[in-house]
Order: sequence, then structure tokens, then C-alpha cells
Amino acid sequence: MSTNALRQVREDLQAVFAKDPAARSLLEVLFCYPGLHALWFHRIAHFLWTHRLRFLARVLSHVSRFLTQIEIHPGARIGRRFFIDHGSSVVIGETAEIEDDVLLYQGVVLGGTTMEKRKRHPTLANGVTVGAGAILLGDITIGENARIGAGSVVTSSVPSETTVAGVPARPISSENAHPGSGYLRPVPPELAEVLARILENSHRAVGRESRMKATHFHEHQPAISQHRGGGI
Repeated sequence: MSTNALRQVREDLQAVFAKDPAARSLLEVLFCYPGLHALWFHRIAHFLWTHRLRFLARVLSHVSRFLTQIEIHPGARIGRRFFIDHGSSVVIGETAEIEDDVLLYQGVVLGGTTMEKRKRHPTLANGVTVGAGAILLGDITIGENARIGAGSVVTSSVPSETTVAGVPARPISSENAHPGSGYLRPVPPELAEVLARILENSHRAVGRESRMKATHFHEHQPAISQHRGGGI
């Protein structure tokens, strides 16, 4: 094994400990982390793919899928210190590109939206985190250090340093989103204060109504009891 390959393996192991606080020992990581196993299978399959041994690459990818429940097409490009936590049901398409220090959770799909033989899967820039069950579709770019909320459906590019969530995904915090970008802006502090007051007044009104109903019930309870006693 070359020096570069050993360095890459060492970085892969370090990424697990850096991104998963549940990792306790090297032995545990080596034997019990399917995301790591799938990544190592993919590195070999991608080597075969780029050297035009594509049938062997697909066979190895299929074996990896069977063993890890993670499907990574051998044509996908994956950078350094990539980590899939838990891993089950992750799907990464052929033309997907993943840069360095990216973290995916279980159930993530990097899928395509066209049948044409061209770039049709997402590109994830450095430091991106994608939550469990999120679906990213098409030739879109997720900017550096962006975060995708669990269960989100993303069909358009996301600026760097932005957190998006929902179906379809919209920013819930952003430093780079701008007016006219098609994204929702964070609620202004003044509007948030007004909404908080409205909610507080609503809770007070509900509380007063509950107390009035309780008082009315207790005032009529003796008469109801007496009526029931008289009928026995």
C-alpha cells in the first residue's frame, strides 16, 4: 500500500472519531462502522471505474451495497475525510461530487432528475452536513459549510454558510442569502417580538377560558349531585 493510501486511511479513521462522539476505540471503528466500509469499497471501485474496468467496479459496488446497505456509484467523486454516520439507505449517484470534510447521516439520497448522460447529481462543497433522510436532487451545488436539515427535499443550489430545512427546503439561517434569491429570510427581531406577544396573549385567553369553565362546573356540581340523590 502506497504512502498516499495509508495517509488516506488514517484520515478516514480520524474523521470517524472527529464526527461521531460514540466512537470509542479503533477496533470498534474498524469492525462496526458500515459508512467507513462503504467508503473503502468505493475508493477501490472508483479506481477500477476510472481505469475503464467498469463491470468489475459495478460488481464491487454491488457487493458493498449488500454488506453495508449503502449504495455509492463507482463513478461518484468523493474527497477526503468523508463520513457517513449510521449509513443505512444512503444513495449516492454516478455524477455526484463530494468535496472534503462532508458528513452524511442515514437515509440521504444524492439523486438525479434527468435521463440524459450528463452531470445530473448534486455537488457538495467542503464542510457540508446533510441530515438524516434528506433528499438532494439534480445538478445543484451545496455551498461550503451549508447544513441540510433532516427530511428536507432540496432541488436548487444552497449558498455557503446556510442552513436549510423543509419540503421544499428553505433557509432557516443564512449569511449569504439575498433578496430575490427565492429563499425565505429569517424573521426580523421586531416581527418575532410581536408574534411572541400574540402567542402569549393567546395562551392567557385560553387559560382564562379554562378557569371560567372550571368555575361554572363547580358551581353547578352540587345541584347535579342533589338531583341524582333524589332519584335513587
